[in-house]
Amino acid sequence: MKASMTQGPLEKEFPYRYETHCHCCWCSACAMSEPQEMAQAYRDRGYAGMVLTDHFLLGNTAVDRHLPWEEKMLRYWEAYQAAKAWGDAHDFSVFFGLEHQYGGGKEVLTYGVDLEFLLSHPDLHRLPLSEYAALVHQAGGFLSMAHPFRDRPYIDMTIQPQPEFLDGAEVFNYFNHDPENQQASRFAKEHHLLPTSGGDVHRAEDPAIGMAGVALRHPAKSIQDLIDAWEARDYCLIVQGELKEV
Repeated sequence: MKASMTQGPLEKEFPYRYETHCHCCWCSACAMSEPQEMAQAYRDRGYAGMVLTDHFLLGNTAVDRHLPWEEKMLRYWEAYQAAKAWGDAHDFSVFFGLEHQYGGGKEVLTYGVDLEFLLSHPDLHRLPLSEYAALVHQAGGFLSMAHPFRDRPYIDMTIQPQPEFLDGAEVFNYFNHDPENQQASRFAKEHHLLPTSGGDVHRAEDPAIGMAGVALRHPAKSIQDLIDAWEARDYCLIVQGELKEV
């Protein structure tokens, strides 16, 4: 589905919009909407797809941490499958991702892993970022640091980003303050990281829907298509609803 807000030359060249950072209530304790509701909300705003990036086990998860590993991973996959089933019936792509909190409230958005990967690595969430990143990259995945310089009471600001383990950085997060996003943009440029943009949306009625993400020339049929576009720098950022060249 092409975005309905196509007007300028960039919008015509990059008509397919994707959210890269959103949550649902099945797996994120801070979210308020069902996975199907999230998919519908983005489709209604003209997006072609979204990546469901629920909080992993050290973050604000809604998954019972006392469950066996396989059952915990199935909870994440079931939420994704529910959103995907809705999307498949309505010409809307849904891809799987995670937001992994690796310490002190610092988080990385994880793309390109699947259920088989998760089941193969019990206690993945307990690994230091260096080992977590190595496994994700071995699987062909992509890591972008979520809101790198968000300053909140629950985040340990003495823990600095570790660019050597990252592929990208979220230079626009809808809920960040402008100086936080500006610092993230400088950080990405300094360390040659690919810029990403995310709405960080937790409910289907959120005003952030339509305000963030990435826009592609061609529809992404898989998460790998999205990763390939990032790595080729063949995309635009969505910043406050407008397209911005990278």
